[in-house]
Amino acid sequence: MSYAKNLTPDGYRPRLIESRLDALMKSFGCVEINGPKWCGKTWTARTRCASMTKLDDPAEREAAGMDPALALTGDFPHLVDEWQEVPEVWDAARRFIDDSGNARGLLLLTGSTSLKADERGKVRHSGTGRIARLSMRPMALCESGEGSSAVSLGALMDGDALQPARKETGLADVARWCCRGGWPANMGLSDDAAAETAAQYIQSVLDVNVIEEGKSPATALGLLRALALNVSQAATYKTLAKDVSGGEAGPNVDTVAAYLDLFDRLKLTEELRGWEPPMRSKARVRVKPKRYFCDPSLAAALLGATPEKLLHDTQTLGMLFENLVIRDLRVFLSTYSGLGNDVFYYRDDQGLEVDAIVECGGRWAGIEVKLSDTKADDGAANLKKLRDKMLANPAARNAEPAFLAVVVGRGSLAYARSDGVLVIPAALLGA
Repeated sequence: MSYAKNLTPDGYRPRLIESRLDALMKSFGCVEINGPKWCGKTWTARTRCASMTKLDDPAEREAAGMDPALALTGDFPHLVDEWQEVPEVWDAARRFIDDSGNARGLLLLTGSTSLKADERGKVRHSGTGRIARLSMRPMALCESGEGSSAVSLGALMDGDALQPARKETGLADVARWCCRGGWPANMGLSDDAAAETAAQYIQSVLDVNVIEEGKSPATALGLLRALALNVSQAATYKTLAKDVSGGEAGPNVDTVAAYLDLFDRLKLTEELRGWEPPMRSKARVRVKPKRYFCDPSLAAALLGATPEKLLHDTQTLGMLFENLVIRDLRVFLSTYSGLGNDVFYYRDDQGLEVDAIVECGGRWAGIEVKLSDTKADDGAANLKKLRDKMLANPAARNAEPAFLAVVVGRGSLAYARSDGVLVIPAALLGA
């Protein structure tokens, strides 16, 4: 498939998601790219399009509000940016594809906010068979140029052996990555200038999205800070409420739930659910989900962290680094075809916890995240305990893991230990 390149922005840096986007455009008449603001959805979509409607423009939004089909006018492939501003565009796109005889690759929709409950009624058709969905996130390290793709997650999931690779990274690098984030707009900026992006992102959410929802910016900011304090933790609503109010009762459970739902709809945060392998009894206590930011720089901004401060607070740096690794794993998984590609975490009632369980193509892998390769022994021990537990009961028929790995921040070499556990610097990990 060839594309008109006239809408490609100057300075655009290719993204991993492009191959998946191309595949979906060959199979469907329309593709929706969803993800947080500023993650690069529109820029990537423009590289595949010959014309564009911007529904964040008042004039174009007003025209589409009167007749949603007007948003689809232009040369093809045609992009409708921020389609959720006029939810009726979804059904118009579905009808357009039907009327075209199910031609492929005609439309792209981008959206940074999921529809509110009272807006979902404006969408009468799921789009099944006509509209494909694709999630996008901020840049992984290998996309932003901070790392490489020397070690392929997909190849490891397929059972390929790890090929040793080398890249020197230190704690100062990790602190920089967590504060800069994976925002495309930060490309070429100094660290100080790049750090402003996350703070402005939060401010934009408070000044625009929160107010549009009729909610309190002060409460929203308090809850976002509480989430940053508890990033990588399975915090309860009660814990978050107390952290908002400095130990007092704070907002009630319903209020906390409503704000967390808003953050999720804005793609600002995303749950990491607990993994339940087949052997796990449904009667046992299910673990609470963790909630991570779409990019660690948001948590860093909320905590007032800088690279210099983080080097003196390695506990916080380790939590932010875990958020970064979860972000990158999700970026990689979004580029794969098929169902059930996801990342989870594991915790059992015996106290065993593993930071990430990757499921892909019917296989699973265990990953521990450690700030430094000096902690690889601890991570490997946990991973081997998990593997042994999964394989202890033959009747459960749990499969062997595709691989077990400790992903580290500070490190220099990707290699396989004598016990089979891999050690992989995050800066070497790619799709």
